[in-house]
Amino acid sequence: MTNILVVDDDAAMREVLKIRLEKWGFQVRVVEDGEEAQKVAESWRPDIILTDVVMPGLSGLDLLHSLKGADRERTVILITAHGEVETAVEAMKRGAEDFITKPIDYGHLKVLLENAESRLRQRGKVARLRSRIAKGGDFGPFIGTSRLMKQVYRMIEEAASTDAAVLVTGPSGTGKELVAKAIHDLSRRSEGPFFPVNSAAIPSELMESELFGHEKGAFTGAASSRPGCFEQADGGTLFLDEIGEMPIQLQTKLLRVLEDGRVRRLGGREEFQVDVRVVAATNQEPRTAVQKGKLREDLYFRLNVFGIELPPLKDRSDDIPALVHHFTSQFNARHGMKVEGMSDEVERLFAAYLWPGNVRELRNVVERATVLAKNGWIEVAHLPPYLRQSGQTADGQLVLEAGTPLIEVEKRLILKTLQLTGDNKAEAARRLGVDVKTIRNKLKSFRES
Repeated sequence: MTNILVVDDDAAMREVLKIRLEKWGFQVRVVEDGEEAQKVAESWRPDIILTDVVMPGLSGLDLLHSLKGADRERTVILITAHGEVETAVEAMKRGAEDFITKPIDYGHLKVLLENAESRLRQRGKVARLRSRIAKGGDFGPFIGTSRLMKQVYRMIEEAASTDAAVLVTGPSGTGKELVAKAIHDLSRRSEGPFFPVNSAAIPSELMESELFGHEKGAFTGAASSRPGCFEQADGGTLFLDEIGEMPIQLQTKLLRVLEDGRVRRLGGREEFQVDVRVVAATNQEPRTAVQKGKLREDLYFRLNVFGIELPPLKDRSDDIPALVHHFTSQFNARHGMKVEGMSDEVERLFAAYLWPGNVRELRNVVERATVLAKNGWIEVAHLPPYLRQSGQTADGQLVLEAGTPLIEVEKRLILKTLQLTGDNKAEAARRLGVDVKTIRNKLKSFRES
């Protein structure tokens, strides 16, 4: 229950406000001046302070300055007369949450308090995320504590303890290079070079020279000798991204290097030994790539000593709040913004969206939203149109893949129904055939998971 401290020198106003606020479900205390408010705020620690501006002794503005100085996260809403609106606007610049004018429009006051309560919940959620991250709840460069990501972390640790080849699979945007770098950083090779190569970005006619190097005169334009990626990664880790895009004839030469650790430059006569650990990655299903002739079967088995499969973001949607917090912190620092987090509506939309571009897409969406929001909270209006529209399907369909865990099916169904009902929990409960209390409890469990 949210605690509200009412500060007003008018006894009748204090009593009316107390009755109203308690009727709305708030825990309320009332005091008659700023000095008493300071003492109560220190001992009781109210969530929201609702204070008159003009009072004898310590004014509402003085109280604001005092309370925000002791705790800048405190929520203060001012009550002001029409002639004092300019003062109230200035107070908001100094940290007041909002203001309401006399005579009080109680419908408007209720909306202000509900909005403030929502922001308090969001701040609490962000604080818990910060605490979890600070306590090492995540793994190296990865953000997420879902069951699927914990499995990935265990595999990374096991792979890092050996020198065996690793094959990382998963859709684009899931962080395959991050896995390779984490394995390198945790291994005995961490002091050596980490050398990434994107097979899809190098023309096939240049790939052999890129990997193995070349001698002077090996081909037209080879004016001097040049070491390849294996030589440059000697003593460290070579990351071969999009291995399925490598020409099939070159895969044969790669297999030989993996087996004997010896490299010969293009146009060269001598072989020399290299000490390189190879981590390869592909966004294709590797067995399908083998069947289609894009990946040699023997190379696949040679690389897949340790296989690490990265889950798509839609299968670990519980990690999205932590990822959003991480990205907003990054982009606040980069762009000079002060975004605190995302609204409940945005969080529900993010949880229901399928994220075909995975974490990379989420990162881009959050950067755009942070720049547009500037400060406060990321709202639906700050999202790209295609994502806003994803929550507005007229037929109310929910697409689920076979094998989706039942707990995830339940979560997506509830969130989708809330989208369709405009966040009307009672109507969502009616459509789903459950009690509204069940919906509230489920939402609470989603937030805490």
